[in-house]
Amino acid sequence: MTSFLLQGARLADLDGGGTPDRPVDLRILDGTVAEVAPGLAADGLPEVDADGRWLMPGLWDHHVHLTQWTLTEARLDLAGARSAEQAVAAVRDRLAEWPDLPVIGWGHRPTDWPEEPLVSTLDAIGTDQPIVLIAGDGHHGWLNSVALMTLALPMREGVVAEAEWFAAYARFATMLGDDGIGPDAIMRTQEQAAALGVVGITDLEFAGGPDEWISRWEAGAGLLRVRAATYADGLDAVIERGLRTGDVLPGCDDRARMGPLKIISDGSLNTRTAWCCEPYAGPAPLGFPHGQPNQTPDELRHLLKRATDHALDVAVHAIGDRAVGEALDAIADTGARGSIEHAQLVTRDDVRRMADLGVTASVQPAHLVDDRDATDRLWPGRGDRCFAFRWMLDEGVTLALGSDAPVAALDPWLAVAAAVHRTVDGREPWYADQAITLREALAASTDGLGSVAPGHPADLVLLDDDPLGSWAGRLPAPVVAATWVAGRLVHGDM
Repeated sequence: MTSFLLQGARLADLDGGGTPDRPVDLRILDGTVAEVAPGLAADGLPEVDADGRWLMPGLWDHHVHLTQWTLTEARLDLAGARSAEQAVAAVRDRLAEWPDLPVIGWGHRPTDWPEEPLVSTLDAIGTDQPIVLIAGDGHHGWLNSVALMTLALPMREGVVAEAEWFAAYARFATMLGDDGIGPDAIMRTQEQAAALGVVGITDLEFAGGPDEWISRWEAGAGLLRVRAATYADGLDAVIERGLRTGDVLPGCDDRARMGPLKIISDGSLNTRTAWCCEPYAGPAPLGFPHGQPNQTPDELRHLLKRATDHALDVAVHAIGDRAVGEALDAIADTGARGSIEHAQLVTRDDVRRMADLGVTASVQPAHLVDDRDATDRLWPGRGDRCFAFRWMLDEGVTLALGSDAPVAALDPWLAVAAAVHRTVDGREPWYADQAITLREALAASTDGLGSVAPGHPADLVLLDDDPLGSWAGRLPAPVVAATWVAGRLVHGDM
């Protein structure tokens, strides 16, 4: 059912311009909001009673690795490991329980461990099973020798990091089969997101890209709106097929569209590979005290120009301030359109340049909760310009909120709460002057839509609480009574 009359809904005022102070009805026709007014006649349409609940545009997560997020439930949780010894103990326990299965872990952050994660440490466990422990920021894998051989990676003593690691994701199937990422598992993940009011995602998964979503649609695993990115290794195929950003993917309906070209231009804070203007505090891993870029300036410009010449937006991962500056230089030189992903450490001048160039800041507020201690330790004196959301809005930059799941949970309410309160764990707000308002955070989570209005897609979420009133941006999230995508009910029993 994509046409119906939704009766008795209160509109959340995301524009700040005021909304009706009493419930209204919405005429939904073929997946679009056609009319909003009190007392609308059904005219033969099915009637759905909102019962005075609060209605707002559905939420988007603008940065997801959906396959990796789907796999998280089956992975060994290492977020609490405070040393390599603790991580190894958790691996031993998992192998004792399931000795005939590979161990895939997620979440360790070794920057403050007393020892380095080494292949020989995992080899000493003495198993024939592959062990792959993925860092909490997703930027390196700590593997045993069996896993290195299985994934056709050169032997070494240290971790597999950055570009070499991202390329290895595509070979996981040789070790794990589908590892719980078949159509049914992907559908369950989308249903869980819909239960939180999510109507769409930008999927920046490392492997698969548009073809993965085409096959999922063919298998009946399409529920949410999806923008499927490609990486450089898939760019030629996308161009040959004539796919441009915003195009409906072949064989899909208009919920599945071509997304941007994703480029990872530098590393991450926790691996000390994000490219910075000033050096990291403490030892320099691999001899790069400032972190390092993943492409030369010419390589970055070549990728941006190819994308731009073929009507593809770009999503440039840039975490360090040097990486952000270099990315903006390349965007200015090539006329590329799109986003800086993360923009974790910035200068005020570069924020102004983002506004001037029309570059979207695709940011993940929950990371500030996870990274505040590492920031103070590794980037001392720079925390005041990390996750600088207030600067961005004040300078006119468009914000798009996301999670980077599985680095943080695919939960838009968590992102909103972190952006507004600069804490969600009971500690004092971290650099509270960079906080944004609840209205601003919700608006940055609805794909550019303000208050529900005629002409909007019927991508809607119905809440038991007023998101701008009684909820107040404090976790837990408000209760989601119903979620619609293109007028289809994807969560709830309305």
